[in-house]
Amino acid sequence: MLHRSSVATMLSAVLVALSGVSWVSGVAMASAVPNHLQKSVLKTAPSAGKATVVAFPGSRPFKLQVPTSYTKGKSAPLIIALHGYTSSGAETEKYLKLGPVADTRGILYVAPDGSLDNNGLQFWNATPSCCNFSGSKVNDEAYIMSIINAVSKKYNVDQKRIYVVGHSNGGFMSHHMACSDSNRIAAIASFAGATYKDQSMCKPGQPITVLQIWGTADETISYTGGALLAPYPGAAETIADWAKLDKCSAKIITSPTKINIESSIPGNETTVSDYAGCASKTTVELWSIAGGHHVPTLAPDFATRLVNFLLAHPKA
Repeated sequence: MLHRSSVATMLSAVLVALSGVSWVSGVAMASAVPNHLQKSVLKTAPSAGKATVVAFPGSRPFKLQVPTSYTKGKSAPLIIALHGYTSSGAETEKYLKLGPVADTRGILYVAPDGSLDNNGLQFWNATPSCCNFSGSKVNDEAYIMSIINAVSKKYNVDQKRIYVVGHSNGGFMSHHMACSDSNRIAAIASFAGATYKDQSMCKPGQPITVLQIWGTADETISYTGGALLAPYPGAAETIADWAKLDKCSAKIITSPTKINIESSIPGNETTVSDYAGCASKTTVELWSIAGGHHVPTLAPDFATRLVNFLLAHPKA
């Protein structure tokens, strides 16, 4: 296994190469971090919306987007979006563009920031694989749960429709949350991030819906599995593990109809596969982007498609 600093350097370098960006949020990328993880950074313009943004102060502050239609008399879903290694909540919003859709659909929305590692780069302390290169003891699960609790205390959150979405390191973190907090979270969507290789470390208290999105040509987090700080499973193994945990049928079903996720690839390139008969009306589903890389050029309707999936899977 590679030394922590060597892996971090490699990942930073790869992300820079993929994105063509040498600076993130005014901080120079550490030359020691692989470029493929720095690809979390995208040069897309943020969408302006009419929603209200409310700041929550504290040692780890965050901002909540409150939809225009919100009223205390009607509960609203909550989506938390987690960035990749070296990225930020703001940059992830620029990429996924969940904010405008959340506003239109009446969803409370948070895109928080992770902690800074020894290279000054933001990360989530997720699974043993990715991406705590500095050996930090920070408890990001507790932080994310504190966001859910703080928002739920101040706003009327639909407790059956709390969702966590993550890209890359944020995808690994979303799996961590599903393994540890399925009693609160209805579903996760992990984009290019895997679950635990050692399944004894994943002990969900309740069934939970899992959507895994992954490019088959991902040059950073391999579609077939690999290792960073520790081994991680590939796409097929990740959803097979969740199918067992959710007590789904043993057979995976692939839809004959493909969908369009990656706009730079002609036609509908993404295959949808899922396990049927999962407990408590949950779903375990995989969107495989044929030829898709670590940070695909997302189709204009990606955010809508993703939100539709999440809202269709509340807790039973």
